Amino acid sequence: MWFRNLAVYRLPKDWTPDPARIEEQLAAQTLQPCGGLDKESRGWISPRADGRLIHVLNRQILISLGVEQRLLPTTIVNQFARERAAQTEAQQGHRVGRKQMREIKEQVTDELLPRAFVRRRSTYAWIDPVNGWLVVDAAARARVEELLELLTRTLDDLPAKLMHTERSPAAAMTGWLAGDEAPAGFSIDRDLELRAADEGKATVRYVRHALEGAEIRGHIAAGKSATRLGLTWADRISFVLTEQLQVKRVAFLDILKEEAERGETADEQFDLDFALMSGELARLLDDLIGALGGEKATAL
Repeated sequence: MWFRNLAVYRLPKDWTPDPARIEEQLAAQTLQPCGGLDKESRGWISPRADGRLIHVLNRQILISLGVEQRLLPTTIVNQFARERAAQTEAQQGHRVGRKQMREIKEQVTDELLPRAFVRRRSTYAWIDPVNGWLVVDAAARARVEELLELLTRTLDDLPAKLMHTERSPAAAMTGWLAGDEAPAGFSIDRDLELRAADEGKATVRYVRHALEGAEIRGHIAAGKSATRLGLTWADRISFVLTEQLQVKRVAFLDILKEEAERGETADEQFDLDFALMSGELARLLDDLIGALGGEKATAL
């Protein structure tokens, strides 16, 4: 149970959710198998596969969105549609028009969907009412939005808002690089993306590359800003910070995992990992927001 990508949202610290009520609301929107003509189905699933729709530990709440999708590639639909169109042309003695071709594709899709393979995936979210965080573990914005869209429809009193900081991540990261100094508690790693602000949006990327020196400062002096920067927090967690305040490629370092206790059962290990992860990430997020000048008062 280790999150890899963090999309961060703010919850009021005086919000006191009732776990029983949350589970009751999630139960009204559980994942249902894809029907014969359904391309996709979404709903809540057990984050621990134990039948419970939420997992609660030390007031920390873990939930999981399940998505089923039928795998029907467009290339397959087009192939069958072309074959069907050729048969139709032979029967009617003239070429199939655009409208008729669309109808053929729709008919072929309806015929193939019930036989298509179904893929299931899940996306986790961590609700921390103690420190006021809602964190979705997803790298793609579309995955984050599909979870939040269903969550806001499911929980009628969810007060989550986008996090806004006094200093933008791009300005802060650019300043750290220009001054060759990371904020307190952090160190700069070896991954960076710089982008120009003009219409051309010229972009320079560094991967596993030393980021100190005149070359980096030269790009900044030429008007480029940092849009992604690798950082390590307290020698415990490394990650890439983006200009949208996303925390990506999170890696819990060996020094942290060596401190982790070992459970005697899988259930005990799950709880130990969740407790360690949620505790460390809450501290990381607090320090990161502080390094960005604190939270904007208007964000709430």
